[in-house]
Amino acid sequence: AEVLYKAMKGLGTDEDAILQLLTARSNAQRQEIKAAYKTLHGKDLVDNLMSELGGKFESLIATLMTPPIMYEVTCLRDAIKGAGTDEKVLVEILASRSPNEHNDDLEEDVTGDTGGHFKRMLVVLLQASRQQGIQEDLIQSDAQALFVAGEQKYGTDEGQFITILGNRSNAHLRRVFEEYRRLSGYEIEESIQRETSGTLQEVLLAVVKCARSVPGYFADSLYGAMKGAGTDDQTLIRIMVSRSEVDMLDIRAEFRKRFATSLHKMIQGDTSGDYRKALLLLCGVRLVDVCFRVCQLNKFNSSGVM
Repeated sequence: AEVLYKAMKGLGTDEDAILQLLTARSNAQRQEIKAAYKTLHGKDLVDNLMSELGGKFESLIATLMTPPIMYEVTCLRDAIKGAGTDEKVLVEILASRSPNEHNDDLEEDVTGDTGGHFKRMLVVLLQASRQQGIQEDLIQSDAQALFVAGEQKYGTDEGQFITILGNRSNAHLRRVFEEYRRLSGYEIEESIQRETSGTLQEVLLAVVKCARSVPGYFADSLYGAMKGAGTDDQTLIRIMVSRSEVDMLDIRAEFRKRFATSLHKMIQGDTSGDYRKALLLLCGVRLVDVCFRVCQLNKFNSSGVM
């Protein structure tokens, strides 16, 4: 809290001190720092940071300072409020995240702002009733049900796809996909692309991708956010922050495996300034080397000199 106060005190702002410190702390620790800052200085740390910073760097720091569940709920609410719905954000968060206690509060919003089979699938994901583990006795029947609901039927029984993909665990679904390929001769993705369309197809394919590999899903999303002209900074910030304490090393490995470059190199080429520095530190997963950090903080004397 003192390091951040001194970084913002007086004329000018020491952005480097801010980004170095905040990217090297877990979210839980950032909340403790925020509370300590309020106690020591009687001010809100986030308000002070926002008044000192700007642009994409400000957005990144604001995201780092938000508790994860609150941030995801905010993203979901922002995706469904106002004119139009940001289906991409809904799909990413609901297809990839574990359930949390806020889902019930969001169901009415999603129900009101989406429609058809897409809405049904989102509601299933929000209800978070996924079975745990692998149900050996259901693998063959699930694969058969998906085959009958799609490739073997004139038209498509979307309800079966929603029920099975929305309610089974990732480990179970991977076994179902193997059995489905043996039974039908197709990958499940091929059948979904033939049998469904639009936003329902997007969410079903996202669920399949996450069942196969959540880090792989996010590696693809990050690549999509940076490839070509321009950068989807909202997606870049959302994923880099939300996954930094979860599976960033796995995402980096998948990124390198799938694309002819590294995540670090792509961020370096697509961003600039303090925004880039902070993202690269998150990419390196600089989350608290406790002994080193405690040692650093203990070097501050009463005059604040390191």
